[in-house]
Amino acid sequence: MKLYSTKNKNGANVTLAEAVMQGLPADNGLFMPVEIPRLSEAFIQNIRGYSLTEIAYELCSTLLQGAIPVDDLHRLINDSMTFPAPIVQVSDDVYSLELWHGPTLAFKDFGARFMAQLMAYFNQKNDTELVILVATSGDTGGAVASGFHKTEGTKVVILYPSGKVSPLQEKQLTTLGDNILALEINGTFDDCQDLVKQAFLDAELNAKIRLTSANSINIARLIPQMFYYFEAYKQLPHHEKELVFVVPSGNFGNLTAGLLAKRMGLPVSKFIAATNANDVVAQYLENGVYNPRPSVRTLSNAMDVGAPSNFVRMTDLYENDWNEIKKDIIGYTFTDEETRAAMQTCYTKTGYILDPHGAVAYLAVKDYQKTHDCTAIFLETAHPAKFLEDTESILNQKIKIPARLADLANKEKVADFLQTDFKSFKNWLLEYL
Repeated sequence: MKLYSTKNKNGANVTLAEAVMQGLPADNGLFMPVEIPRLSEAFIQNIRGYSLTEIAYELCSTLLQGAIPVDDLHRLINDSMTFPAPIVQVSDDVYSLELWHGPTLAFKDFGARFMAQLMAYFNQKNDTELVILVATSGDTGGAVASGFHKTEGTKVVILYPSGKVSPLQEKQLTTLGDNILALEINGTFDDCQDLVKQAFLDAELNAKIRLTSANSINIARLIPQMFYYFEAYKQLPHHEKELVFVVPSGNFGNLTAGLLAKRMGLPVSKFIAATNANDVVAQYLENGVYNPRPSVRTLSNAMDVGAPSNFVRMTDLYENDWNEIKKDIIGYTFTDEETRAAMQTCYTKTGYILDPHGAVAYLAVKDYQKTHDCTAIFLETAHPAKFLEDTESILNQKIKIPARLADLANKEKVADFLQTDFKSFKNWLLEYL
């Protein structure tokens, strides 16, 4: 497998190991596969007979093209994909793809655990400590912390926006200790993401510290996120109608993984990008103008991204042809008030409890189905208990908290507080690492 930088498609290609361990190209682009091969028709037709790990192996062996030996690839997948991705029927032709059955109760577990296995595999012969930087708007940090906790030869530095993650999300970021370090940044997720990107471009830092990224800017995160699109398709009771996937979107890694899955043969008609007030991509899909701006805080905090990194991957897939992009992706935007109402309505009518992110996707399903006879699968990206105060207040009922979340309540938060200037962040890295 070879990969190129989105900023220089004709430049030198790198191997999978180089792309994963570097995180970002030196020119600050993003790595993309030179070739996206299609899965066999026989595999798609017989997919009901495959387990999730077998689907994952088929995708990886096709895409990675021998970058990892067969036995090692089987082990990496079996060690990381240890939890299910079930679809649950919510109403006629509407299904929830529940991606919160992993250890941190969020979809990020798929990418983080696979990436942790992959990095440990590529790092096993290197004696220099690997420092993994990750910016989070909520769930990424917890998943990465869990995936890399006590992984030999690594340290993880998590940057999160102060006051803009839920209390339980914050505990997942700040209570593990050992090789997991947390930085509470006095700003937004975009500020956290900018600090991480600046660190990769700083010559002094990179000369002294071996840096890589665990955000969806790292291609290792997107590969396993393709698995569950095929797993969801497999579970559908019928395939007669047009199929759409509805993706609550912030940094757009999840939707980009879906687009890659479609290129590999996933039989999907459309993707719907469901966004909150941070709707720069939805606006682009409507008028062809991309205008990133500072993010604003919303009820669906993990989607509060004003300059989504994976936008460049999305446009790169379509060679920046807006008309071609619009054939595959539709954008919808909803307010917090609409999100609250959707959570209430869905629970009252179906008994199904949505988290605020899944609720945004559910709203897009309902709007799209007003004019399209289709089967819709929306991504339920986190367990509702991760947003306990909001969910209980909106539904006016107590939510059962899974034990692995409840256990966090009495643990002590440990995090250093920093401003948004790069100099402070750089000095912290040089002092502590």
